[in-house]
Amino acid sequence: MDVESLPAEALEETVDLYGAFPLLSEGQILALLGKGKRRSTTAGEVLYREGDLRYDFIVVLEGKVAVVEGYESPDERVVGVHGPCRFLGEISLLTGQAAFVTAVVVDAGEVLVVSVEQLRELVLEDTGLGDVILRACLQRRSILIEVGVGFRILGSCYSPDTRRLREFAARNRLPHRFVDLDQDDGVESLMRQLGIGPQHTPVVIWRNDCVLRNPSNAELARLIGLPTREPSGRVYDLLIVGGGPAGLAAAVYGASEGLATLLLDGVATGGQAGLSARIENYLGFPAGLSGAELAERAVLQAEKFGAELSIPGEAVALGSEDGYHSVHMRDGTSATARAVVIATGVRYRRLPVPDVARFEATSVYYAATLVEAHLCVGEPVIVVGGGNSAGQAAVFLAARASKVRLVVREPNLGANMSRYLIDRLERIPAVEILLNSEVRQLDGDHVLQRVEVENRQTGERQWLDGRALFVFIGAQPCTSWLSDQLGVDEQGFVLAGPDAVASLAHRDGSSREPLLFETSRAGVFAAGDVRSGSVKRVASAVGEGSMVVRLVHEYLDQVLGPDDLRTVPVSRLARVLTGSRA
Repeated sequence: MDVESLPAEALEETVDLYGAFPLLSEGQILALLGKGKRRSTTAGEVLYREGDLRYDFIVVLEGKVAVVEGYESPDERVVGVHGPCRFLGEISLLTGQAAFVTAVVVDAGEVLVVSVEQLRELVLEDTGLGDVILRACLQRRSILIEVGVGFRILGSCYSPDTRRLREFAARNRLPHRFVDLDQDDGVESLMRQLGIGPQHTPVVIWRNDCVLRNPSNAELARLIGLPTREPSGRVYDLLIVGGGPAGLAAAVYGASEGLATLLLDGVATGGQAGLSARIENYLGFPAGLSGAELAERAVLQAEKFGAELSIPGEAVALGSEDGYHSVHMRDGTSATARAVVIATGVRYRRLPVPDVARFEATSVYYAATLVEAHLCVGEPVIVVGGGNSAGQAAVFLAARASKVRLVVREPNLGANMSRYLIDRLERIPAVEILLNSEVRQLDGDHVLQRVEVENRQTGERQWLDGRALFVFIGAQPCTSWLSDQLGVDEQGFVLAGPDAVASLAHRDGSSREPLLFETSRAGVFAAGDVRSGSVKRVASAVGEGSMVVRLVHEYLDQVLGPDDLRTVPVSRLARVLTGSRA
């Protein structure tokens, strides 16, 4: 980057947005000085590069540092500029993901370099500073996603593999941009330059020198540095399948209480809650927070206490091995544990109308995040559903779409939606609510153009313009991978506690009653939305996830023998011997 050739406005300090670029106080910098090292910088010096899997926390003391995408490439652009008392980095700094930008010194000066390990020690001691840093890192990730920084996905919008990669990136909040082979005129020359034929698409391109041809989710995860697990013969105390609120809560409480804990998820942490643009009724967050932010905070907590995460780690079967429970994954590996928590949650049902499959690759979505919203700017959209997820999506999309029509089957919103959401929806001019209504047909040439909606009372039908359709109707449990290994109800939700009594004796050869969240197999528990009879709310899932760890302790106390006691962590062994639950 030739600094002198850049326009002056490009090198002006970035204005703080919603706490994304805070100025550290003198006291906060003094605290950081006790953990790091000062060093001088020179103009043009690179502090860290796009793609680095580990980089330090850096505070600018003097001079200026530019954050650049595509450094030293024809497409480089300045994303932001940091002056004195500001720090570099975003959430990848704390999670171990790769850096999505390059930090280049613009004006020579001085910086303070603090290792991530030292930073973590400090934020535990100074929660105020920790909150400032964490909030800024989370906001910066959102900004990178919004402006399209990161790797590029080149593919046809009609390709299932393209949709798979886009969903994986969106669910994991990975900054990226999509280049549509069918719409972008300049993409052909880029493909020729890289020697890529149509048969190799979709492809992922990063830093113009790293090309993955139709990669699996696991290959993309390794490129970015998402947490993955190497196969080993280790026996965990607690294995959690599913990274939604219930699974994450179980990971935090299990690991914090000394259990050797592993969490698996086939796509991303956060579950259905992770797809919510704004959760405003979660205790302790009066201003609300996004589902992605809730998930990212929980992941950091779980890892702080020593929990292992593996993403993607898609479970395909539940079995047993040498007296332990085993979970087999799609990549052919397996994990073994003394106790298992099934927290796989639910997924939204597909809209039962003709042609929905034809538009799913281009125009039908089951989430409303920044990625989907970016595709709908200035366009009319349709949201289907009468629950909180649909209401949150409509509110969020109304800030970007030209018109949002909420199609609700019920005669009133109060049947399934919280009052605060109803009040907000009714105050937004861009939102039109259609009660007693259902979608009957979709129409468009490859891309959705309009939707036919019928009033269930009058039978009247009308065509509504819509370039995107967001579906939040009902939910079905993610239990198909369990086959007949556990007892389930008529809808497929896992039976637990008293409901599992009938088959428990057959499963573990004893007549004991199952614990509250224990399933028909002894030592296997269910928590959150996947459990039959659970309350389908984020707070309830978090409560069940934390509560199930108490039951896992009780189960392990019953089944641990002398040989097992020698293998558990010291903290767990102390509790078993003393009977302590603290």
